[in-house]
Amino acid sequence: MTGEPEPVAPPIFLERRSYRRRRLWDAVRLLPFLGAVLWMVPLMWPMPDGADGQGVSTSSALLYIFAVWVFLAFVARLLWRGTSQTADPPD
Repeated sequence: MTGEPEPVAPPIFLERRSYRRRRLWDAVRLLPFLGAVLWMVPLMWPMPDGADGQGVSTSSALLYIFAVWVFLAFVARLLWRGTSQTADPPD
């Protein structure tokens, strides 16, 4: 032994606070893509065909789009509250 302190290895895991902050910013970045995918869902629904009326009406599709919009606004509000308590987004 030479008397010099051994170098300390960095921790393998991130701190819990840092990890959660990074995941929160990942969710913020993912939200617009989630919204785009959810808004494309009505394009895959069958349209009503004449007499038999099978399919989804336009008013139901509009209600779905409005519900998705409200959901995205609610989630964005929650994420905003979480990120306002943290520092700038990580590099």
